[in-house]
Amino acid sequence: MNSYLYKASIQYDGKTLELKPKGMTRTDEFYVDIFLDEIPNGRKYKLDIHTKSPIVLENIKLTIDCSQIKNTNTIFSNGFQSWSESREFDFNEEIPLLKSFVKPLMEYYGDYHFPQIKKGKGKIHSWTYTYLREKQGENIQLWASVNERTGYTLFQFDAHTQQLMIEKDCNGLELSHSYPALEIVELFGDDNQVFEQWFSYFNFSKPKVKPAFGWTSWYNYYTKINENIILENLKAFKEKNIDIDIFQIDDGYQNRVGDWLDANPQKFPNGMSYIARSIHQENVKAGLWLAPYIVEKKSKIFNEKKHWILKNEKGKMVAAGYNPMWSGYFYALDIYHPEVREYLTKVFHTILHQWNFDMVKLDFLYAAALLPRTDKTRGQIMADAMEFLRQLCGDKIILGCGVPLGPSFGNVDYCRIGADIHLSWEHGLLKFVNNRERVSTMIALRSVLGRWQLNQRAFLNDPDVFILRNEKNKLTPIQQNTILTVNTILGKLIFTSDNINNYTDEQLSELKAAQKWMHSEVEKVIQNSDYYIIRFKNKEENYQAYVNLWNKEVQIKLKKGAFQLEPYETLILKR
Repeated sequence: MNSYLYKASIQYDGKTLELKPKGMTRTDEFYVDIFLDEIPNGRKYKLDIHTKSPIVLENIKLTIDCSQIKNTNTIFSNGFQSWSESREFDFNEEIPLLKSFVKPLMEYYGDYHFPQIKKGKGKIHSWTYTYLREKQGENIQLWASVNERTGYTLFQFDAHTQQLMIEKDCNGLELSHSYPALEIVELFGDDNQVFEQWFSYFNFSKPKVKPAFGWTSWYNYYTKINENIILENLKAFKEKNIDIDIFQIDDGYQNRVGDWLDANPQKFPNGMSYIARSIHQENVKAGLWLAPYIVEKKSKIFNEKKHWILKNEKGKMVAAGYNPMWSGYFYALDIYHPEVREYLTKVFHTILHQWNFDMVKLDFLYAAALLPRTDKTRGQIMADAMEFLRQLCGDKIILGCGVPLGPSFGNVDYCRIGADIHLSWEHGLLKFVNNRERVSTMIALRSVLGRWQLNQRAFLNDPDVFILRNEKNKLTPIQQNTILTVNTILGKLIFTSDNINNYTDEQLSELKAAQKWMHSEVEKVIQNSDYYIIRFKNKEENYQAYVNLWNKEVQIKLKKGAFQLEPYETLILKR
């Protein structure tokens, strides 16, 4: 490890204060303690602010000099939330900018509205954690936040200066008390070793839920679901003799997004408790989707409770995104409004204890923290939002989605770690506008391959669904097999939306064959320019999977010879 703390600074009340790299720095208004401790395999940085009189923070920054770290050429970018592209970037790459003409529709899905992000070639940013990887791919140098409770931690690497800036998103925070601003570990070693050590510094236990296989309605039926469709797909698993753990109903059961207790009586004449009871009769857990912190324009909540909607400093309602499948723009709720909290308490009690669902898939969670407050950073608001949901759900299962990952650590059981799968390999229009949260099979798989180290430490990874069906789908059989293979090796919540009544014997056989990979232990994922390598163990056997996500043939050279990896193909070989 050859990096060192180059400088530290605080911006407040229009002033900039340079801090001592270690020890105490005093002013008339406050003093700052910087602790730098040696720990196994690395160091820990801690920055605490203690105020004597109120101040308004603008920025807190540590600058790490990485120029002496040799033999690295990639840096990992953890995207802002579940759907955001997350992968290792070469030093000569840049993170693409969202096209300006779509910003009103899409900017709040990600970090496009954060003004402090540096842009340009060789400038790579990451949230909560980042790492440099050795060229041979064996070891990484990790920098990671141990305290996202006080705000989002932003890492910005400049390949030209070889400096890593670590910042707390805190602009506008009025401070009149002690503030544990930053707590960062810097660790060097093998992926599993350093991630295991990083998570040992958190005060939550490892996830207690088990790997699960199941069904969700979204990627086949979307909002066009009804009682007959749900029950037909449920019975199919018994008829085909395939065991499942969770059966989840997605968007479309409710009349409008936000009106969660208004199940559509035309679609579900016997009500949602009947659906949960039918699922339980098959000895399967019942799951239900909702997006607790947003409402659509045509909902009763939006039209009757406008005082519940989050407002900006000008009193304008805050849009959280745009969805043509709903009623256009949808809006964020003010999670601190007592009536909102009372309403959500009733919603969760009804779903979990009256309808008796076992799991909730909670979506679009980023919307809770679109704006900072004078007394809370965006990250503090997000942490409050996640802790509130955990409180409402108790021991019931939470599948988080569309959520910044740091605040979800320890608060969700399963978590999406990639974008939505598309019914073709890529969404051309959303790629053109550079939406990093776009519906895209390509982006989904790259993030699954990029965030694998979080699995069974922060939560169990949900890589999104696989698709094997022939109908309503443009994925080729090779592409489908790659999705299934990558998901079952790297994921622990494996869902499909297919009606397996329509599966051929070959498709059923492919599904059953892939299920054996669900209990694999992943040793390493290596990202090359042309393909990925997954090293893993399954039932004491060592394997290596070669994954080609691109539309070109790749030649793989091994000691025992060479083979061709076809476009979009994944092959597994014993080691």
